[in-house]
Amino acid sequence: MIPQALIETQFSFPAQKSFYKGKVRDVYNIDNRFLIMVATDRISAFDVVLPRGIPYKGQVLNQIASMFLEATSDIVPNWKIATPDPMVTVGLLCKPFPVEMVIRGFLTGSSWRSYKKGAREICGISLPDNMKEHQRFPKPIITPTTKASEGHDQDISREEIIKTGLMSEADYDIVEKYTHKIFERGSQIAAKHGLILVDTKYEFGKTDGRIYLIDEIHTPDSSRYFVTNEYEDRFMKGENQKQLSKEFVREWLMAHGFQGLEGQQIPEMTDEYVMSVSDRYIELFEKVTGKPFLKADTKETLNRIQTNILHFLSSQGIH
Repeated sequence: MIPQALIETQFSFPAQKSFYKGKVRDVYNIDNRFLIMVATDRISAFDVVLPRGIPYKGQVLNQIASMFLEATSDIVPNWKIATPDPMVTVGLLCKPFPVEMVIRGFLTGSSWRSYKKGAREICGISLPDNMKEHQRFPKPIITPTTKASEGHDQDISREEIIKTGLMSEADYDIVEKYTHKIFERGSQIAAKHGLILVDTKYEFGKTDGRIYLIDEIHTPDSSRYFVTNEYEDRFMKGENQKQLSKEFVREWLMAHGFQGLEGQQIPEMTDEYVMSVSDRYIELFEKVTGKPFLKADTKETLNRIQTNILHFLSSQGIH
C-alpha cells in the first residue's frame, strides 16, 4: 500500500468568504483578512493537472517555501503569518499582480527549447548566437510571464507589462529589484548545500499600498536546481545536468508523447512511478534544507489539517 495522497479539500471554515482551487493549492479567503493556502499532493506539468497525486509532495512544497520566506523576510515583506500544519500556510490577503517574475541564471528548460527552435529574444531580452544548453548567463535575466487563470502562461516583456497596465512602472521597478535580491539570497543558501539555483519564479501582491512577496518560493515546483560539483563537468561534455526540480516529470511525459497539447493523452502513472516522484521530492527537500524530512501521518490528513486550521483561527478570535 502506498501512502495516501491528498488530492482535494472541501472545508467550510468560520468567516470563509471564498474558495479557489489552483493547479496544486486549495485557497480559502477568511474574512477578507487571511488567506489559507493548503498545499495538496496534486502535481501539474505543461499547465495540466496530472491524474494522480504524489504522497508528501504538498508537505515538501509547503515546508521549503516556509523556510525560504523566513530566510528572505529581511529583503522583502512577505504574506506568511503562520504554518499551522505541515501542508498549510496562513498569510495576509493581498491583491496579486497578474504577472509571474521568472528569473533565470542559465539557458535551460523552456528557454532552451525556444532557443533551440531559433528564438534569439525572450521577453524583450536579446540572446547571442551559439549558446549551449545549460550555459550560465553573464548575469541572471528576468523573463516574466502572464499569470493565466486557465491554460498556458505567456511570456511578456517589461514594456508590455507597463504598457498594458498589468503593473505600474514604479511597482515593476520595485518588484524587479526584489526579484534579483531574493534570487541572490536563494543562490547563496543553495550553494551552502552543494546546489545551484538555476531559475525560479516569484509572485507579488499588494495590500494597503505595500508590496509583498506571496505564494511559494524556491520549491521544486517553482524552481530548478543543479548539483554544484557535477555542473561544470557535465556542461563541458554536453551531458544532461542532474536536476533537482519538476523537470524530470516533464521529461518523462515528453518521452511518453505528452506535452499538454490538444489530443495528447497523459501516460499511465503506475504506483512505482508515483513513489519514485515522491522520493525525488523528498530528496530535494533534504538537499535544499540540509534537514531530514519528517513524514507527516497520511492516514487522517484531512482531519488533521482542519483541526490545525480551526485552532489557528480560534487564536485569531475567529470561531
